[in-house]
Amino acid sequence: MARIAHLSDVHFGAHDPAVIAGAEAWLAEQRPDLVVVSGDFTQRARVDQYRLAAAFLDRLESAGLPTLGVPGNHDVPLYDVVRRFARPLHRYRRFIDDDLCPWFENERCAVLGINTARSLTIKDGRINREQMAIIRERFRDVGDDRTRILVTHHPLFAMPIGEEGALTKVVGRHQDALEAVSEAGVHILLAGHFHRTFSRSAREMVENSGPALVIQAGTATSTRLRAGEAQSFNLIHAVRNDEIDLQVIAWSGTQFEGRGEARFTFDGEAWHSRPVKES
Repeated sequence: MARIAHLSDVHFGAHDPAVIAGAEAWLAEQRPDLVVVSGDFTQRARVDQYRLAAAFLDRLESAGLPTLGVPGNHDVPLYDVVRRFARPLHRYRRFIDDDLCPWFENERCAVLGINTARSLTIKDGRINREQMAIIRERFRDVGDDRTRILVTHHPLFAMPIGEEGALTKVVGRHQDALEAVSEAGVHILLAGHFHRTFSRSAREMVENSGPALVIQAGTATSTRLRAGEAQSFNLIHAVRNDEIDLQVIAWSGTQFEGRGEARFTFDGEAWHSRPVKES
């Protein structure tokens, strides 16, 4: 069974130090197999913000917790136009990870990160054909007993945003990306960006999208909260490739606590959920 802590949108520079400390305490106690951060490490891609984000990752790794991250749109400079177009992720590669397609694999899971942040868009993401080829290639030789997980900052699917019938924008080359995900046999898609928790079967959202479970994270540690939501992240238990437990871990004001758990099972066509327990 793989246990993945899925954080997103930590936004150093617009963060709450008490929440950062609480997240580190929870992770050190629970000791997941991998800590994933799906983008927006910084608020404005400044050096001091990147230093804080790097120190956060260093503390987790020093505690023996493997980490994997991808850039978000806030990790590309917004107001420094020259840097934005000439070297948009230079600071990310210097402080966080030089690899924009990070890979983690153990005997239980295989996790690939893909960068969807771009200079030409302020908020929206894109995925290119080279990245689609990497998705197919990296998962090609992964054993059937391992859970295959793809991490992006921008969701590959349109997400509901709370208003009746309203959906978010999808990444550029959306349909081609879904085809690559389906051919690679990805089980779980992890993303952030919208600061809202959400999970749903990919097959319920788009026809012929493949047997993926879409899991969206809220903002883990920042003060940039959406109405009605606290800072939160996800704990994912991949019991088997067709059975996944998901728990939202939310900030209570003094510590992170589980807020209920759901079990998702795959019937060969789509994922279905039921509560595991209430908390």
